[in-house]
Amino acid sequence: MARRRDQPPPKSGGSETEVLRGFLDYLREAVVAKVEGAPEPQVRTAMVPSGTNLLGLVRHLTFVERATFLGRKPRSWPATFHVPGGDSVADVVAGYREAVERSNEVLDGSAAQDVRWRLVHMIEETGRHAGHADVVRELIDGSTGR
Repeated sequence: MARRRDQPPPKSGGSETEVLRGFLDYLREAVVAKVEGAPEPQVRTAMVPSGTNLLGLVRHLTFVERATFLGRKPRSWPATFHVPGGDSVADVVAGYREAVERSNEVLDGSAAQDVRWRLVHMIEETGRHAGHADVVRELIDGSTGR
């Protein structure tokens, strides 16, 4: 069983927006860390009866970032969990990182009161799916920790 060293959450302090963005970035990296090094085909194999798979969680969060910060809502939320067969782990992670980068550009240009709800929503959504990713990765190969 592989154990990662747990990373502590970001230090508090600074403005409300800095604290919220710090926690969101912390969770974003936790999700990516769960996918890195996960073996094929298990990274895209449903590990629980609901059909949740590790790579699908990252792809879904890509769509949530785009919808929340860029206004690009998908036609079907359930479809966002499906990873096309030709998409590699690197492709999905790169798409997620690109969505995060674009989201951060929006955040950089926004006033705190304009983004509070969106930041809290993304922390909740990303934290929820980071927890799912923890369980799924442990089921795949016993890897635990952040």
